[in-house]
Amino acid sequence: METATLDSKQTTKISQSRVLQTNALENEAIYIFREVVAQFERPVLLFSGGKDSITLVRLAQKAFFPAKIPFPLMHIDTGHNFPETIEFRDKLAKELGVELIIRNVQDSIDQGKVVEETGKYASRNMLQTTTLLDAIEEFKFDACIGGARRDEEKARAKERIFSVRDDFGQWDEKNQRPELFDMLNGQIEIGQNVRVFPISNWTELDVWSYIQKEEIEIPSIYFAHQRNIFERDGLIWSAEDGVVFRAEDEKVEERTVRFRTVGDMSCTAAVLSHADTIDKVVAEIRESKISERGARIDDKRSEAAMEKRKQQGYF
Repeated sequence: METATLDSKQTTKISQSRVLQTNALENEAIYIFREVVAQFERPVLLFSGGKDSITLVRLAQKAFFPAKIPFPLMHIDTGHNFPETIEFRDKLAKELGVELIIRNVQDSIDQGKVVEETGKYASRNMLQTTTLLDAIEEFKFDACIGGARRDEEKARAKERIFSVRDDFGQWDEKNQRPELFDMLNGQIEIGQNVRVFPISNWTELDVWSYIQKEEIEIPSIYFAHQRNIFERDGLIWSAEDGVVFRAEDEKVEERTVRFRTVGDMSCTAAVLSHADTIDKVVAEIRESKISERGARIDDKRSEAAMEKRKQQGYF
């Protein structure tokens, strides 16, 4: 009985500590959002319908309440996104009454600006960069707010919260501004723009704990469900969409899975899971020893895959 009581107390302390942590992170993110609006003329929030960008939307709502979010949302749509996230994207934008800008990778392909990949590991994920840079130029955005976090990947750990891009959209990881005492410098030259990361200091568990605390609605694909899948290279791929290449000898079977991250279908794998509620997902993430990016094949192309994409103008 004493052991059970001790375990209960420990669980309560962990929960209380996590609430305090998410409160501090929320305050930091709200400060960053307000600095963006104070320092930039044409900001935009990069929105995909995934958990991180949904969290950004909730933080933006809190930062400017009772006014509406004072900038548009923009999605660079590969055309190979999960239907569940696209449906959620449109639903949320309509409910909030915010402007939703959509620019399509397919248009960049049709215009001959990028060439679609072919073969076993073909993906449109890398092609988003050209479409994004064109959209930034089209709308003259000077600050693009994104949901990247330092715990996701080593290249993202190098980014500042206000991360400057040159007039070609490129990032120089060796020439970044210091950010001391939470002072954010938004001064840029003509042609430059800034990527802003309000949840840079959050972890995956922080995001899920915040979603749990705030009771934020998210796409169903994040919860355990039955799906036709096949396995390749130790990863679990959806066999329901017709996007992911599948060889004839790769067997399809129905399993209970969920997605920890929801990028382009062609490079995002699922995980076996029975976590069908927020509480179960939080418990599962707390026990996980594998990064959520472990299910993203685009990060495995080389040791510096993400860094190279960022240098070229990626999110």
